[in-house]
Amino acid sequence: MIVQMTGLPPGVIGFTAHNQVTAADYERVIIPDIEAAFAINRKLRVIFHIDQDFTGFDAAAMWDDAKLGMRHFSGWERAALVTDVGWLRTLSKTLGFLSPGEFRLFSTAQLDEARAWVCEAEGG
Repeated sequence: MIVQMTGLPPGVIGFTAHNQVTAADYERVIIPDIEAAFAINRKLRVIFHIDQDFTGFDAAAMWDDAKLGMRHFSGWERAALVTDVGWLRTLSKTLGFLSPGEFRLFSTAQLDEARAWVCEAEGG
């Protein structure tokens, strides 16, 4: 399940993943919210928090994520991944350099720090 974060400034969008994340979650929450945000912002900042109760992504959800990232490849200004899930941390450390904008990895204990970093003004 995916839930959109609240209280973020314009141009910043955030999501929290709970339990099993499916393609339906992407199609119902993430894709429409991101497409709507890109309709009014040329560049986006995103924070993706993997909650403690996360159990995994299904293959179709991972495919939807890849397609969405590529469709807006030059539109990602800053991205934060907040997780303690070992395989996601390893994957992001290995492939984070491929992110088109700034990318940072945070632990769950650093959620507030990640949120502040994604929201801070340029040059901040």
